[in-house]
Parts: sequence; C-alpha cells; structure tokens
Amino acid sequence: MQKILFLLFISTQFFAQDTIPISKKDLEARIEGQNLSVKLANDEVNIAKASLLESRAMYLPNVTASYTGISTNNPLMAFGSKLNQERITMMDFDPARLNSPDNIFNFATKLEVQQPIFNKDAVYQKKAGEVKVDVLKIKEERTKEYLQFDLNKAYLQLQMAYKVVKVLEEAKNTTLANKKVIDNYYKNGMIQKSEVLYMDVRVSEIESQIQYAKSNVRNASDYIYFLLNEDSQNKVLKPQDEFSYQENILEQNPTLNPNRKDLQAYEKSLEAYDWMIKSSKAKFLPKLNAFGSFEVYDNKPYQFDANGYLVGLQLSWNVFDGLKAKSEQEKYKADLSKAQTEIQQYQKQNQLELNKSYRQVLDADKKVSLTKLAWEQSAEAYRIRKNRYDQGLEKSSDLLSAETMMSQKELEHQQAIFEYNSALEYFKFLR
Repeated sequence: MQKILFLLFISTQFFAQDTIPISKKDLEARIEGQNLSVKLANDEVNIAKASLLESRAMYLPNVTASYTGISTNNPLMAFGSKLNQERITMMDFDPARLNSPDNIFNFATKLEVQQPIFNKDAVYQKKAGEVKVDVLKIKEERTKEYLQFDLNKAYLQLQMAYKVVKVLEEAKNTTLANKKVIDNYYKNGMIQKSEVLYMDVRVSEIESQIQYAKSNVRNASDYIYFLLNEDSQNKVLKPQDEFSYQENILEQNPTLNPNRKDLQAYEKSLEAYDWMIKSSKAKFLPKLNAFGSFEVYDNKPYQFDANGYLVGLQLSWNVFDGLKAKSEQEKYKADLSKAQTEIQQYQKQNQLELNKSYRQVLDADKKVSLTKLAWEQSAEAYRIRKNRYDQGLEKSSDLLSAETMMSQKELEHQQAIFEYNSALEYFKFLR
C-alpha cells in the first residue's frame, strides 16, 4: 500500500509540472531585461554617472546661509559688532569703554556665495570621470555578450538533456520488444531463465538512466530560469529548436578581434590615467574664484536694521605643496604603465585561449564524425545479430550486448555533437 501511495505521489508531482515550450529566439528577447548580471553592470554605470555629477561643483556656485547670535565683552568683538550694527557714537571712543566695554549682543544673518571661475585640475578630473562612465558602458555590453554565450550553452544543455531522454526511451522500447520475444521463447522452453534475467537487468539499467536524464532536464531548465531571473517552481522548459550539428567553416590561425568589447574597455581605461596625470600637473596652474556675501546685523534677535556686503576675486597659485602633486603624477604614471602591461598580458592570454578553443572545435568536429561512424557500425552489427537471432543462430546475450553497444554509441555521438556545438559557441564568444 505504501509503495502505491509513493508512486501516486511521484505521478502527481510529475504531472503538476508545467512543460513550457521555448525557442532560443524567445529566450534572447526576454533575458537582457531580466538577468541579474546585466542589472548589476547597469547599476555600476549609474553609480559612475552619479559620481560624475559631483564635477558640477567646478562651475556651479556654492551658496550658504547662516544666522548667528553671540554675547561678548571682548573689546575688539564688542566694538566691531556695534560698528556692524551701525550704533557707534562718540562716547564709544572713550578709552575706558574701548578697553572695558559692556556686554553686547550681536545677531547676524549672512548669505555667502563662492563661484569657481577657472580650476583646470577639476576640468581634467571631470574628463577622467567621463572616461570611466564610457568604460563601464563598454563592460556592460561585454556582459551582455557573455550572457548571450551562457544562454546559448544553457539552451544546448537543455536540448542535449531531452535528446538523451529520447535516445534512452527508444533503447528501452527496443529492449522491451526483444524482451517480449525472449519471454515467449522461455515459455516455450527454448531458452534458459538466465537469459530472461539478463534482459530484466538491462531494462532496469535503462530505466535508471532515464530517471537520471530527466533530472538533467530539470537541472538545465532551472539554470535557464536562473538566467531569466524567474521562478522555476513546478515549471520545466522544453526546447522548440531541434538539437543538431552546427556546421561552421573556421578560418585558420584566428586572431583576436580588436573591436571586442572587453579589449575596447581596457584600451579606453588608459585615457582616464592620462587625464588624471594632466589634473595633477594642472594643480600648479593659477585658480580664479569669485566670492561674495550679504550680511544683516542687529543687537536684538530677528531684527535686521543694519546690513553690508562684500564681493571679490581671488587668484591663487599652489607654489609648493610638499611635492604632493608631483607624487600624484608619478603614481598615476606608474598606474598607467601597469595598466598597459596588464592589457598586453590580457591580450596574449586571450589569444592563447582563442587558439586553444579553435583546436577544441576541430577536435570536437573530428569526434562527431568518428562517433557517427561508430554508431552506424554498431547499428549495422545489431541489425545483423537481430536477424541471426530471429533465425535462432545467436544467443540472447549476444543480441543484448549488440543493442547495448548501439545505444551507447548513439549517446556518445549526441554527446560529441553537444561538445562540438559548445566549443563552437565559446570560440565565437572569444573571437
């Protein structure tokens, strides 16, 4: 009874899953707007853009407002506060009052404006920030290209998983047909019990393989849902495109495409170092800034009887800063040299990887041809043994061995096609 309930539970779980047909084209249309890796790359671009907004301070004014209240009998502060309040009289020039003034209150309202006019170092820093945004945008495009490669590979895995299930189910049907014949022979006393048991073992073996293959179908489907950033609960994808050999003619001695997005991003990043070097040099150039303030004073809070203003220009030079700017120049130059070396190393590593991938495609292509030939030969061998068995000239164990070999060679051929298609996708991604 428990076994029956368990089988019913498994059956319910299986039929509760929705099998959703999907084409590769449909996946490509959905994935870019939903994938988490693309979203993260886009967030990095937005963060760089937000940081770049700080550079607006190099040409926009800085405006501050304040309200201050003080109480003092400091001679200088008391006289100055009273002067700002426009309440000075001749009695205030009495030396005794000047030296020992009475306590005085002062309430000041101040509006202050600072306006940058010429700061060349800030201009160069902004240029470096703009380059950083461009680099991150290019990296985002490369992320999308990698996502496309990952999607193609995941779709191939899903196709392969379904193909394995199909091959195994066909092998099971063949085995069951042979088992039916063997069972009849056994009933008629023409063969021994051991031959029937061999066939039962083969059926159990195939059923186990089918169960494992169906688990791989679910695993491949779940990974695609992960790429889509969607919930895979009780849903299984089924490819609409046929799993087939993607014939492709490759050029000999392939070279890296200089327009590849990651290579472009590395080359573009060098510009940022150039701008930072210029920015550190520009710190020795004069800086011109304007400033101004409007002030209102009174000896009572929230009274505004006296006022005044101040405007001016400031031209300044950083004559010597303890070699800080010079040290920055040397640091940026060293960073630039390091980045150039890293780019050379990265290009050579990727050229090696491209060459390796090229050879893998050729090897996989050869393997497809060899496994196809082996599959065809094993199928012919099975056909011959089946005819001889039907004529009573072969043992059932020989027939079972031939059928097992044929099924194995077909699976090896399908695996070879998968390896070739995957290697080809990776080569295209690197190229």
